Amino acid sequence: MITVTDNANSKINDLLVDNSEPFLRISVQGGGCAGFSYGFTLDSEVTDDDFEIPAGETTVLVDSMSAQYVSGAE
Repeated sequence: MITVTDNANSKINDLLVDNSEPFLRISVQGGGCAGFSYGFTLDSEVTDDDFEIPAGETTVLVDSMSAQYVSGAE
């Protein structure tokens, strides 16, 4: 689905440890004329429609609606 580089993985792990959260969530929302808006938030819960992407020592979450827009991203 997506590829998390070593540098990104290192930064994600630092953020998660500093903020005591287990997951990074990637989301995509419609932005009207400006196109899509991509969100990156820290999260503590996995929902039923999430894809769990292993990223080194952690897991990145992408909801099923956003997955189609980030598929193949690095």
